[in-house]
Amino acid sequence: MRILTPNNFGHHISEPVWRSHAMLMGHEVSADIAPWLFEHGSLTRRILLHCKNNFSVDVLSQQWQRPMLNEALRLAAHPEHLALIREVILYCDGVPWVFARSVLPRKTLTGPRRFLGKLGNRPLGEVLFSDPYIQRDALEIAEIKKGQRMFSCATQCLKNTPDSVWGRRSVFYLHKKPLLVNEVFLPPILKK
Repeated sequence: MRILTPNNFGHHISEPVWRSHAMLMGHEVSADIAPWLFEHGSLTRRILLHCKNNFSVDVLSQQWQRPMLNEALRLAAHPEHLALIREVILYCDGVPWVFARSVLPRKTLTGPRRFLGKLGNRPLGEVLFSDPYIQRDALEIAEIKKGQRMFSCATQCLKNTPDSVWGRRSVFYLHKKPLLVNEVFLPPILKK
């Protein structure tokens, strides 16, 4: 069996380098972003605690497409297989705080989980953390930089683009069926 790696697929689009918490050097992550990156509970609930007036989800896109190579590898899926890719911005009081990109393989959207493809402006995190049977893999962290595919998607709503942003991701299992959630923290979240 051939092992899939970024090198043997020939993809040349720059992708973030995801690392476990244990593989991060202590000085790499600043103290202001660390609590957000390493939050183990619902990110949606945590943001709601900070919003005075309004929390909202803006769906940027939701369509069937090939995941990024690093996403397919993380899901142990073939890179050519289509998945439902959902990209949203989470707003707190009208300010963009988080870009989220969810990758839902076709096999995950079967049976009682079909509704996950029809969330609209409902946050995925609200659904995931309300399921008592949900399981979650360890968090992976990445500094996402200019020139990387996820960076331009994540920062498109910002007036001033930073040189880099931090993100995290993990695989959730709903009755043993996986989906990947990437969350990228935008600079305004650090001002709260």
